[in-house]
Amino acid sequence: MKMLELALHNGFDTRTKKQIGAKTGDPATFKTYDDLFHAFETQVKHFLDIKIRGNQIIERLYATRMPHTFLSVITDDCIAKGKDYNAGGARYNNSFIQAVGIGSISDSLAGLKEMVFDKGELTLAKFIQIMDSDFEGQEPLRQRLVNKAHKYGNDDDYADELMTHTFRMLFESIDGRPNTKGGAYRLEMLPTTCHVYFGEVCLASSDGRRKGLPLSEGISPVQGADRNGPTAVLKSAAKMDHVKTGGTLLNMKFTPSLLEGDTGIDHLHSLVRSYFKLDGHHMQFNVVTAAKLREAKANPEHYRDLIVRVAGYSDYFCDLSESLQNEIIQRTEHAHF
Repeated sequence: MKMLELALHNGFDTRTKKQIGAKTGDPATFKTYDDLFHAFETQVKHFLDIKIRGNQIIERLYATRMPHTFLSVITDDCIAKGKDYNAGGARYNNSFIQAVGIGSISDSLAGLKEMVFDKGELTLAKFIQIMDSDFEGQEPLRQRLVNKAHKYGNDDDYADELMTHTFRMLFESIDGRPNTKGGAYRLEMLPTTCHVYFGEVCLASSDGRRKGLPLSEGISPVQGADRNGPTAVLKSAAKMDHVKTGGTLLNMKFTPSLLEGDTGIDHLHSLVRSYFKLDGHHMQFNVVTAAKLREAKANPEHYRDLIVRVAGYSDYFCDLSESLQNEIIQRTEHAHF
């Protein structure tokens, strides 16, 4: 998401007042959506170059200064090669670069494409000005972006095609680039809670999200944006080529009543099987109401045993930070299959 923000400011970060990105041109000169996406892609590749250079320094540090003796003993081929796990001794030596916020970036691109380039209701310069002001005095527009614009997670081809286009760009920018261990870098979309921090350092975005709020997590839709039921979520997510990744993470939240009895369990079973038949990779669930989570947040002493699925791991809800609690509460609460 930060890469798109920088593309809209010619690589200049308005939060730190520093030129941290590539100079991709004055966005006022972008005549087409393709011009915008090219600037976004250039920013992504600029920071991937920095990321990989940093990773390679860390990889060599581990290989030469921080050997993992026990891990090497139990990992295939390290003993036979006489090499530490961190020095390329393992049979498979790929490294994975995590991507987060595909839902947020897809919805934000959809908002820009529709409002600026398809309908011409706003100039790009005006839209950027509105986002920079955190939608001050523009609540009707923000509500329209939140509630009426195209959204990933609803089996909406308009938004989903922007998602798959972004995914292909990420994959092609990362996949196969060599690491220092004799392997290659691959794309992975199994992040944990970095979507909360990343949102804190981003301005308001063109999907109607306000400044500082969390981004979408894993490959999940933006919190509350998936409104056509869980099967629509699966169909949107399955349009991504999961086989090309080292893994993806899709979170969903259900009301307890939805899974009551044998019928509820049968429906859940069918949902999971359907996702895997569509070549999805990984999905996980919270079965709890938003009302109960709000009650637990307000009265933690009564809910010390409440465990929730966060993002790739489970934790006690009352031990989570307030921002993470709020993010889980905001996730869509599916009450119907």
